[in-house]
Amino acid sequence: MGHQQDDVYYVPKNSYWPIVAAIAMFTTVYGAAHWLNAQPGEAGFGKGMFWTGVVLVLGMFFGWFRSVIHESRAGSYNAQVDRSFRMGMLWFIFSEVMFFGAFFGALFYARIFSVPWLGGEGHGVLTHQFLWSTYSAAWGASGGGGPAAVGGAFQTIPAWGLPLVNTLILLSSGVTITIAHHALRGGRRGQLLLFLGLTVLLGSLFLYCQSHEYMEAYQNFNLTLHSGVYGATFFMLTGFHGMHVTLGTIMLAIIWLRCAKGHFTRDHHFGFEAVAWYWHFVDVVWLALFMFVYVL
Repeated sequence: MGHQQDDVYYVPKNSYWPIVAAIAMFTTVYGAAHWLNAQPGEAGFGKGMFWTGVVLVLGMFFGWFRSVIHESRAGSYNAQVDRSFRMGMLWFIFSEVMFFGAFFGALFYARIFSVPWLGGEGHGVLTHQFLWSTYSAAWGASGGGGPAAVGGAFQTIPAWGLPLVNTLILLSSGVTITIAHHALRGGRRGQLLLFLGLTVLLGSLFLYCQSHEYMEAYQNFNLTLHSGVYGATFFMLTGFHGMHVTLGTIMLAIIWLRCAKGHFTRDHHFGFEAVAWYWHFVDVVWLALFMFVYVL
């Protein structure tokens, strides 16, 4: 398999995948927004739009990455292209850091400023006196996170149950993918497939445990999206993280198939490295979630 010369930067031919991606993502987000904000009995349209968008997104990923894989296998990429991919992935992860940073910022603002102000502290003295004199400034309780009269009384999920189990699962997956990476660089194909497969299984197990936690939250703790600001921030942060774990697990499974087909070598395996970077990022975000959403 030949490679382009380092002084020749590969420019792919025109592609329709970017416009397909834009349409798919718009359809998904529009459907989700309509689904969440629809009146009772009117969520069918938004739900259908959302799942249509999900199918389009998955199809777009499959088609676009297939084109990139074919270009890589054909030897079209050189060191300059490899550096471009690495920089692109780093900027993508940086954008994801900012994405979660915004939600963590909303969490900290609500906990550190809004709740104490509504309870009468600092600038919120008049707010407490005239707007909500019976408010109890306690984060994570029905009085502090969402009054029982509005969303119903609810309980928080204990940190040392399923959240702790999920933390151990993700930390273990970070170890297994690191071992798989070293196996790839060392040319140990069997070990690579074993530990990369274990990473996929651990990611799937995490998603299973999180779905069970959500069902338990709704059925046993009455913790829903309507449970005030606490419920909103809880499901926003853990839900988006779960979406990222889902995407990462799918990518890991595809990388496993590519490793089984021998697409990567000791020196040329950026596709594997990019997914490993992404998975470690997901691990770090979960640690922050576990501390600031469940424990503190």
